[in-house]
Amino acid sequence: MALGRPKESLVLSTQQREQLEGIANSRSLPAALVCRAQIILLSASGKTNLQIAEHLRLTNTTVGKWRRRFLKQDVAGLHDELRPGRPRPISDERIAQLVRKTLETKPEGGTHWSIRRIAKTARLSKSTVHRVWQAFGLQPHRQKQFKLSTDPFFVEKVRDIVGLYLNPPENAVVLCVDEKSQIQALERTQPLLPMGLGYVEGVTHDYRRHGTTTLFAALDTAEGKVITQCRERHRHQEYLGFLKEIEKNVPEHLDVHIIVDNYATHKHSRVKRWLAARPRFHVHFTPTYASWLNQVEIWFNRITQQAIRRGTFRSVKELVEKIDQYVQNSNRHAQPFVWTATADSIFAKIQRLCERISGTAH
Repeated sequence: MALGRPKESLVLSTQQREQLEGIANSRSLPAALVCRAQIILLSASGKTNLQIAEHLRLTNTTVGKWRRRFLKQDVAGLHDELRPGRPRPISDERIAQLVRKTLETKPEGGTHWSIRRIAKTARLSKSTVHRVWQAFGLQPHRQKQFKLSTDPFFVEKVRDIVGLYLNPPENAVVLCVDEKSQIQALERTQPLLPMGLGYVEGVTHDYRRHGTTTLFAALDTAEGKVITQCRERHRHQEYLGFLKEIEKNVPEHLDVHIIVDNYATHKHSRVKRWLAARPRFHVHFTPTYASWLNQVEIWFNRITQQAIRRGTFRSVKELVEKIDQYVQNSNRHAQPFVWTATADSIFAKIQRLCERISGTAH
């Protein structure tokens, strides 16, 4: 004999089942919504409310509530309904005034608004200003640096270099070459305080200088491996020596396409003569003020963050050893950077930036 009232049958369509399974397997949606989707899927599989409640550690009443809600409102019924709350204390007009004031004005004697300062001027609470700024993505305290290239052959150079990244030539290796100069061997004046539970690593703000080194690097865009060399200076003599190191490491049957910036060292007459005598070497210069096109800059940022900036070195020799150790480990686990930007997408981004500068963007 059946116990309780008979339940209305629950049969899912293919579309409903796909929606519910997507929700039930999600790791980003609210846990309550995921649980409700699981209730409906289990109910559709023939489980009773009591079995579902025991399985999901819920009450029988909760399971029945969401089952009925689904039968009446479909998947939309599983979402929480909007609840009435306290009326918003600030009008739309005052919000618009605050946003315009933030965007179009500056405080007297200052470069940008702070939450406290604009709250006092606008006669609003600091928490209200904070919420409005957060909602509209306003961050007056932050800046983002940019530099537009003035190279007359900017378009041609971008298409050339991006073409090497996206469609590299056959029987050739593409190397992004540059030097990171004046890397200082800095020794902290007192020992580091190690990181612990509840507090970060501690370092003294002052240090002793023990000299500098220059790191030359050539990044293979196809494999992600680097050829490096540390030298005392970064003149054309050192750069020429590094080119010879590249020549020694690249098999003779391969052409070598080198991407470098416009630093005078890279265009020295002796360097040009050396390259002219080796027709397998092809040099591609990045546009002026566009070193971001050179992938080796990404690698330089990594070694700076992971091995140099937070290190303490008692000599240049110790610094060079640390760099070599990082390079060897990097090459053992090398992976190429995935370049996805096309030349056209780069030009479109620059056009948007120019429109913002000129005030014609909509």
